[in-house]
Amino acid sequence: MELIRNLIDVFLHLDAHLNQWAGTLGHSLYVVLFLIVFCETGLVVTPFLPGDSLLFAVGALASGEGSPLDLTVVAVLLCIAAIAGDSVNYAIGHRIGPRVFTRENARFLNRKHLLKTQEFYEKYGGKTIILARFIPIIRTFAPFVAGIGKMRYGRFVFFNITGGILWVLSFLLGGYYFGKIPVVQRNFHIVIVAIIVLSCLPPVVEYLRSRGQTAKATTPPGRGLVPSDSGIDQDPS
Repeated sequence: MELIRNLIDVFLHLDAHLNQWAGTLGHSLYVVLFLIVFCETGLVVTPFLPGDSLLFAVGALASGEGSPLDLTVVAVLLCIAAIAGDSVNYAIGHRIGPRVFTRENARFLNRKHLLKTQEFYEKYGGKTIILARFIPIIRTFAPFVAGIGKMRYGRFVFFNITGGILWVLSFLLGGYYFGKIPVVQRNFHIVIVAIIVLSCLPPVVEYLRSRGQTAKATTPPGRGLVPSDSGIDQDPS
Protein backbone atom coordinates (compact mmCIF):
# COMPACT_ATOMS: atom_id res chain seq x y z
CA MET A 1 0.00 0.00 0.00
CA GLU A 2 2.85 2.34 0.76
CA LEU A 3 4.26 1.79 -2.73
CA ILE A 4 0.86 2.52 -4.29
CA ARG A 5 0.52 5.73 -2.27
CA ASN A 6 3.99 6.81 -3.36
CA LEU A 7 3.18 6.14 -7.02
CA ILE A 8 -0.07 8.10 -6.76
CA ASP A 9 1.80 10.97 -5.12
CA VAL A 10 4.35 10.99 -7.96
CA PHE A 11 1.57 11.02 -10.58
CA LEU A 12 -0.35 13.85 -8.92
CA HIS A 13 2.68 16.00 -8.10
CA LEU A 14 4.90 15.40 -11.09
CA ASP A 15 5.91 19.04 -11.21
CA ALA A 16 7.30 18.98 -7.66
CA HIS A 17 9.04 15.65 -8.14
CA LEU A 18 10.57 16.73 -11.45
CA ASN A 19 11.97 19.84 -9.81
CA GLN A 20 13.39 17.69 -7.03
CA TRP A 21 14.91 15.22 -9.48
CA ALA A 22 16.32 18.06 -11.56
CA GLY A 23 18.08 19.48 -8.51
CA THR A 24 19.49 16.06 -7.64
CA LEU A 25 20.30 14.64 -11.06
CA GLY A 26 21.13 17.72 -13.10
CA HIS A 27 21.59 16.86 -16.77
CA SER A 28 21.23 13.16 -15.94
CA LEU A 29 17.50 13.88 -15.78
CA TYR A 30 17.51 13.71 -19.58
CA VAL A 31 18.56 10.05 -19.34
CA VAL A 32 15.86 9.25 -16.77
CA LEU A 33 13.13 10.87 -18.88
CA PHE A 34 14.36 9.06 -21.99
CA LEU A 35 14.22 5.70 -20.19
CA ILE A 36 10.74 6.31 -18.76
CA VAL A 37 9.24 7.17 -22.16
CA PHE A 38 11.14 4.36 -23.86
CA CYS A 39 9.99 1.73 -21.33
CA GLU A 40 6.38 2.97 -21.29
CA THR A 41 6.13 2.59 -25.06
CA GLY A 42 8.58 -0.25 -25.61
CA LEU A 43 7.85 -2.84 -22.92
CA VAL A 44 4.44 -4.45 -22.47
CA VAL A 45 5.23 -5.03 -18.78
CA THR A 46 5.44 -1.29 -17.97
CA PRO A 47 2.17 0.29 -19.18
CA PHE A 48 1.72 1.89 -15.75
CA LEU A 49 4.53 4.41 -16.27
CA PRO A 50 3.40 8.03 -16.78
CA GLY A 51 3.21 9.18 -20.38
CA ASP A 52 0.90 12.08 -21.22
CA SER A 53 1.13 13.61 -17.75
CA LEU A 54 4.91 13.27 -17.68
CA LEU A 55 5.31 15.03 -21.03
CA PHE A 56 3.05 17.86 -19.90
CA ALA A 57 4.97 18.23 -16.62
CA VAL A 58 8.33 18.18 -18.43
CA GLY A 59 7.11 20.92 -20.76
CA ALA A 60 6.00 22.99 -17.77
CA LEU A 61 9.39 22.51 -16.11
CA ALA A 62 11.22 23.53 -19.28
CA SER A 63 9.23 26.77 -19.44
CA GLY A 64 10.51 28.06 -16.11
CA GLU A 65 13.33 30.57 -15.80
CA GLY A 66 16.64 28.89 -15.08
CA SER A 67 15.17 25.48 -15.92
CA PRO A 68 17.73 22.63 -16.12
CA LEU A 69 15.89 21.33 -19.19
CA ASP A 70 16.22 22.74 -22.68
CA LEU A 71 12.94 22.40 -24.61
CA THR A 72 14.59 21.55 -27.93
CA VAL A 73 16.92 18.94 -26.45
CA VAL A 74 14.21 17.24 -24.41
CA ALA A 75 11.79 17.28 -27.36
CA VAL A 76 14.30 15.56 -29.66
CA LEU A 77 15.29 13.00 -27.01
CA LEU A 78 11.74 12.08 -26.08
CA CYS A 79 10.63 11.82 -29.71
CA ILE A 80 13.50 9.39 -30.27
CA ALA A 81 12.56 7.48 -27.10
CA ALA A 82 8.90 7.18 -28.17
CA ILE A 83 9.76 6.05 -31.70
CA ALA A 84 12.47 3.63 -30.54
CA GLY A 85 10.16 2.22 -27.86
CA ASP A 86 7.41 1.40 -30.35
CA SER A 87 9.96 -0.11 -32.73
CA VAL A 88 11.32 -2.42 -30.04
CA ASN A 89 7.78 -3.35 -28.98
CA TYR A 90 6.91 -4.18 -32.58
CA ALA A 91 10.05 -6.31 -32.93
CA ILE A 92 9.25 -8.26 -29.74
CA GLY A 93 5.71 -8.95 -30.93
CA HIS A 94 6.98 -9.93 -34.37
CA ARG A 95 9.52 -12.36 -32.93
CA ILE A 96 7.43 -14.12 -30.28
CA GLY A 97 4.04 -13.90 -31.98
CA PRO A 98 4.40 -16.91 -34.32
CA ARG A 99 5.75 -19.01 -31.42
CA VAL A 100 3.09 -18.08 -28.89
CA PHE A 101 0.02 -18.13 -31.15
CA THR A 102 0.12 -21.76 -32.23
CA ARG A 103 -3.16 -23.34 -31.05
CA GLU A 104 -6.31 -22.83 -33.10
CA ASN A 105 -8.73 -23.20 -30.18
CA ALA A 106 -6.74 -21.77 -27.26
CA ARG A 107 -8.82 -19.50 -25.05
CA PHE A 108 -6.34 -16.61 -24.86
CA LEU A 109 -3.43 -17.18 -27.27
CA ASN A 110 -5.68 -18.21 -30.12
CA ARG A 111 -4.23 -18.26 -33.62
CA LYS A 112 -7.57 -17.12 -35.01
CA HIS A 113 -7.20 -13.95 -32.94
CA LEU A 114 -3.78 -13.43 -34.50
CA LEU A 115 -5.23 -13.67 -38.00
CA LYS A 116 -8.01 -11.23 -37.09
CA THR A 117 -5.43 -8.84 -35.65
CA GLN A 118 -3.37 -9.04 -38.83
CA GLU A 119 -6.44 -8.27 -40.94
CA PHE A 120 -7.41 -5.36 -38.67
CA TYR A 121 -3.97 -3.78 -38.79
CA GLU A 122 -3.71 -4.19 -42.53
CA LYS A 123 -6.96 -2.26 -42.88
CA TYR A 124 -6.71 0.32 -40.07
CA GLY A 125 -3.04 0.10 -39.14
CA GLY A 126 -2.05 3.71 -39.68
CA LYS A 127 -5.00 5.14 -37.81
CA THR A 128 -4.54 2.65 -34.99
CA ILE A 129 -0.83 3.28 -34.44
CA ILE A 130 -1.24 7.06 -34.38
CA LEU A 131 -4.40 7.27 -32.25
CA ALA A 132 -3.14 4.64 -29.80
CA ARG A 133 -0.34 7.04 -28.84
CA PHE A 134 -2.85 9.21 -27.02
CA ILE A 135 -4.50 6.40 -25.01
CA PRO A 136 -2.72 5.12 -21.87
CA ILE A 137 -1.99 1.38 -21.73
CA ILE A 138 -3.33 0.88 -25.27
CA ARG A 139 -0.31 2.74 -26.68
CA THR A 140 1.92 0.19 -24.92
CA PHE A 141 0.19 -2.80 -26.53
CA ALA A 142 -0.62 -1.41 -29.99
CA PRO A 143 2.89 -1.83 -31.49
CA PHE A 144 3.21 -5.25 -29.84
CA VAL A 145 -0.02 -6.43 -31.47
CA ALA A 146 1.03 -4.84 -34.76
CA GLY A 147 4.20 -6.93 -34.62
CA ILE A 148 2.23 -10.07 -33.82
CA GLY A 149 -0.13 -9.34 -36.69
CA LYS A 150 2.89 -8.85 -38.98
CA MET A 151 1.90 -5.41 -40.15
CA ARG A 152 4.34 -4.38 -42.87
CA TYR A 153 7.32 -2.80 -41.13
CA GLY A 154 7.74 0.00 -43.67
CA ARG A 155 4.13 1.03 -43.10
CA PHE A 156 4.52 0.71 -39.34
CA VAL A 157 7.65 2.91 -39.31
CA PHE A 158 5.89 5.76 -41.09
CA PHE A 159 2.96 5.83 -38.68
CA ASN A 160 5.23 5.16 -35.70
CA ILE A 161 7.34 8.23 -36.46
CA THR A 162 4.29 10.39 -37.21
CA GLY A 163 2.43 9.29 -34.08
CA GLY A 164 5.48 9.52 -31.85
CA ILE A 165 6.31 13.08 -32.87
CA LEU A 166 2.68 14.25 -32.63
CA TRP A 167 2.25 12.67 -29.19
CA VAL A 168 5.44 14.04 -27.66
CA LEU A 169 5.18 17.54 -29.10
CA SER A 170 1.48 18.01 -28.35
CA PHE A 171 1.83 17.32 -24.62
CA LEU A 172 5.31 18.77 -24.28
CA LEU A 173 4.37 22.07 -25.92
CA GLY A 174 1.05 22.06 -24.09
CA GLY A 175 2.94 21.96 -20.81
CA TYR A 176 5.45 24.53 -22.01
CA TYR A 177 2.85 27.13 -22.95
CA PHE A 178 0.09 26.40 -20.43
CA GLY A 179 2.22 25.21 -17.52
CA LYS A 180 3.43 28.74 -16.82
CA ILE A 181 -0.12 30.08 -16.32
CA PRO A 182 -0.60 30.84 -12.59
CA VAL A 183 -3.94 29.04 -12.26
CA VAL A 184 -2.41 25.92 -13.83
CA GLN A 185 0.59 26.09 -11.52
CA ARG A 186 -1.65 26.39 -8.46
CA ASN A 187 -3.83 23.46 -9.53
CA PHE A 188 -1.26 21.31 -11.27
CA HIS A 189 -2.50 18.08 -9.65
CA ILE A 190 -6.00 18.74 -10.98
CA VAL A 191 -4.62 19.34 -14.47
CA ILE A 192 -2.72 16.03 -14.31
CA VAL A 193 -5.85 14.15 -13.21
CA ALA A 194 -7.83 15.82 -16.03
CA ILE A 195 -5.21 14.74 -18.58
CA ILE A 196 -5.37 11.15 -17.34
CA VAL A 197 -9.19 11.09 -17.33
CA LEU A 198 -9.48 12.61 -20.81
CA SER A 199 -6.87 10.20 -22.15
CA CYS A 200 -8.82 7.23 -20.80
CA LEU A 201 -12.21 8.37 -22.13
CA PRO A 202 -11.91 6.99 -25.70
CA PRO A 203 -11.47 3.32 -24.70
CA VAL A 204 -14.19 3.62 -22.05
CA VAL A 205 -16.65 5.09 -24.56
CA GLU A 206 -15.73 2.43 -27.12
CA TYR A 207 -16.18 -0.31 -24.52
CA LEU A 208 -19.62 0.94 -23.53
CA ARG A 209 -20.63 1.33 -27.17
CA SER A 210 -19.52 -2.22 -28.02
CA ARG A 211 -21.37 -3.60 -24.99
CA GLY A 212 -24.52 -1.81 -26.10
CA GLN A 213 -24.20 -3.27 -29.60
CA THR A 214 -23.60 -6.75 -28.18
CA ALA A 215 -26.65 -6.47 -25.92
CA LYS A 216 -28.83 -5.47 -28.88
CA ALA A 217 -27.48 -8.32 -30.98
CA THR A 218 -28.19 -10.92 -28.27
CA THR A 219 -31.69 -9.69 -27.33
CA PRO A 220 -34.19 -12.45 -28.27
CA PRO A 221 -36.82 -11.49 -30.88
CA GLY A 222 -40.01 -10.19 -29.31
CA ARG A 223 -38.39 -9.45 -25.95
CA GLY A 224 -39.52 -6.17 -24.48
CA LEU A 225 -42.80 -6.08 -26.43
CA VAL A 226 -46.10 -5.63 -24.65
CA PRO A 227 -47.56 -9.05 -23.63
CA SER A 228 -50.64 -10.16 -25.58
CA ASP A 229 -52.71 -10.53 -22.43
CA SER A 230 -52.11 -6.97 -21.29
CA GLY A 231 -55.27 -5.72 -22.87
CA ILE A 232 -53.37 -3.41 -25.23
CA ASP A 233 -53.74 -3.85 -28.94
CA GLN A 234 -50.17 -4.46 -30.24
CA ASP A 235 -51.10 -4.31 -33.91
CA PRO A 236 -53.05 -1.19 -34.68
CA SER A 237 -53.41 -2.29 -38.30
